[in-house]
Amino acid sequence: MTRTVDDHAAAVAGLLHPLAARPVEPVPVRLAAGRRNATEVRSPADLPAFRNSQMDGYAVRAQSIADVPVTLPVDATVAAGAVAAPLSAGAAMKVMTGAPIPAGADCVVPVEDTTRQPDGHVRIERTRAAGEYVREQGDDVRAGALLVPAETGLRPRHVAALAAVGLTQIEVYRRVRAVVITTGDELTPAGTPLRPGQVYDSNGVALATYLAADGVEVVTVTHAPDEPERLRGLLDDAATRADLVLTSGGISMGDFEVVKATLQPLGGEFGHVAMQPGGPQGLSVLHGIPVLSFPGNPVSTVVSYLVFARPTLRTLAGLDPVAPRTLPLLGELNSTPGKRQFRRGRIAGHGVEPVAGPGSHLIAAMARADVLIDLPADVTAVAAGSDVRVWAL
Repeated sequence: MTRTVDDHAAAVAGLLHPLAARPVEPVPVRLAAGRRNATEVRSPADLPAFRNSQMDGYAVRAQSIADVPVTLPVDATVAAGAVAAPLSAGAAMKVMTGAPIPAGADCVVPVEDTTRQPDGHVRIERTRAAGEYVREQGDDVRAGALLVPAETGLRPRHVAALAAVGLTQIEVYRRVRAVVITTGDELTPAGTPLRPGQVYDSNGVALATYLAADGVEVVTVTHAPDEPERLRGLLDDAATRADLVLTSGGISMGDFEVVKATLQPLGGEFGHVAMQPGGPQGLSVLHGIPVLSFPGNPVSTVVSYLVFARPTLRTLAGLDPVAPRTLPLLGELNSTPGKRQFRRGRIAGHGVEPVAGPGSHLIAAMARADVLIDLPADVTAVAAGSDVRVWAL
């Protein structure tokens, strides 16, 4: 079967959609950024919790400074965190930012509008109305009011609000748990000597790194040789420990396509997507667990993940989507007819310049890029200066 990129992306999203119903777990508020909360959060307290000063200055009654300049005695100095005694009639009280407003005061005169006298009095040069520079109790949020809606992707700003009302824990969805399985007799781990015909396994590291950045807990990264029995054992084990399995390699038209040979008899769908790189793709469900199977060339693996898995996984994690940008092309590009091509590019000034060629093995060249240039399937040539859509790597 041959699908468009959009059709296959929709199929992947449908396969991953049930993961939205993951269990809920409590986490400390300080660790909640990047998670998605399961229930709405209502404030347990007023914020601010008490009337306090917005400025360093002098708390007074507005009536006492109706005619300025005026000199008032200073009852005391109140620091943030202190308790203020009531204000005497016709007096002022020096207050720091965040300090409680003393009973009897209704405004604050900023210190820059005053002059402290040698005898300890304060000369006030400017009048202020009642309420000026006073933070009223609950004027940010009232106890019982909605603080964070359910299903919110929590950001540092949410964490700050949760901490400000005294919360230490929040209920969030458990992270999606994933197992990555790379395949192929030719792969060997980095740090070991290469034998003739072997290459280092970069796909496992790449997929695990992208998964972690997209809010997924990577349970393990492992490797299977071109032996269906060995791969089946790893897949069965992964299904007991993860919500999602990603494989790379073994799904094309060769003689040793171990992933396709293992999963297709179990109902897995394998075919071609009209894109370059990343044409071969596979979707399966094993023991109720979705399995996304990507081609094995390093760039094909990464592009497949970014195009098909990243959007849904970021949504499940509560992270912001990676939105495309439109930039002028600094150079020229040709594209294969009938295939949506994802070329590597680098932002330069106000445009994007192509990086290297279309080859799916050019992983070092990909390190020099910071975006994918998205060329539609019906485009065969793009002239310099033309607008192109790009996606951040």
